[in-house]
This record gives sequence, C-alpha cells and structure tokens, in this order.
Amino acid sequence: MTAAVSIDIGTLITRTPGLHGGCPHILGKGVTVRRIVTWYKRGLTAEEIGDRIGHLTLAEVYAALTYYHANTQEIETDLLHQAAQAKRLEALHTNFGKYEMLR
Repeated sequence: MTAAVSIDIGTLITRTPGLHGGCPHILGKGVTVRRIVTWYKRGLTAEEIGDRIGHLTLAEVYAALTYYHANTQEIETDLLHQAAQAKRLEALHTNFGKYEMLR
C-alpha cells in the first residue's frame, strides 16, 4: 500500500521577485493568480479553468481562487492596474498608427 502524500496548500502560491512583476503565481507553473481570477470573473468554474490551462491541477486552481478570496483588495488593485496599463498601451499604439498615416 502506498502512503498518501499531503500537500501544504500554503506552498502552492508564491511570489518571485522579477517574475510577473512580483505578483502571486502558482509555484513552478508560471500562471498568475490574476490570470486564474480573470477566467473566474468571466464565469468559468475551477474545473473549466483547469481544462483551459491543462498543466494545472484542480488543487492549484482552487489555491489561486482561495488566495484571491483571502486577498481580494490586493488582486482587484492588480487587475485595475493591469487594465489601465493595457489602455495606455492601446492608446499609444492607436496614436502611433495615426501618426504613421499622416507621414
């Protein structure tokens, strides 16, 4: 009989300076909590998220969602920052395209 291996769920989410801007991510998988939460807020279940990001275990998806629910303000602030940055980049790209057409 093989002994079951227990996993400390606190070890599934980490931060690595220089990786993903120091944002919380799933250890060894390169997937941020922010990415999991984005799918979750679009209405996907943990199982559906796991299917879309096939190299994650269901436990890892739930760990990311648990981190989000325990640290909602942090992740929501991160999501707002990311959305603002995306809009800024889109505006730069749009303005650059207009500039190029005027040349």
